[in-house]
Amino acid sequence: MSIEKPRKSEIARNRILEAARRIFADDGYEHATIRAIAAEASINPSMVIRYYGSKEGLFAAVAKMDLKVASLAGVPVAQLGEALVGHALDRWDDPKDGAALAAMMRASISNEAARERIVAQFSEQVAGLFATMGPAAVQAAPFIATQMLGLAMARYIWRVPSIAALPKDLVVKQIGKAVQRYLDDAAEQQRKIL
Repeated sequence: MSIEKPRKSEIARNRILEAARRIFADDGYEHATIRAIAAEASINPSMVIRYYGSKEGLFAAVAKMDLKVASLAGVPVAQLGEALVGHALDRWDDPKDGAALAAMMRASISNEAARERIVAQFSEQVAGLFATMGPAAVQAAPFIATQMLGLAMARYIWRVPSIAALPKDLVVKQIGKAVQRYLDDAAEQQRKIL
């Protein structure tokens, strides 16, 4: 059985995407340039344009957010708070996923098109997860989103020393309690209505 070698174009595209993730994450969308990305990838800038058309096209290729929330579908609602926080931190701590998330988060602050793209992807994936858990989870979702986005900004984007230095298991436990409270409060409100 022979193993196919990756084509040169595929290797070049992957190098460009890896470089773009790093540059967008470090410099933000507005300050990232095709030249800097090409230099980081050790490739001619014309190749970046050839494969992706523009900085916007390259960002669109990088800004494909898969939060992998489907893996949480089987978690009992009573344990979802910590599971959700642990899952989010795993995504951010992953070298590839974390760099892409950081790039998208920074870009969404300064670029309206990037913000719209990210909000749409985030909303679609998270809404799908909460919809499978019932009306109480859907009601809690906006509050959970603010908690998770705030955590991501403080720990991974701004790198607030007192938050970035916290052990992961402590963050999962403490923030998980807050997230669980949102779910439990929404479920209690739902029971009162019924």
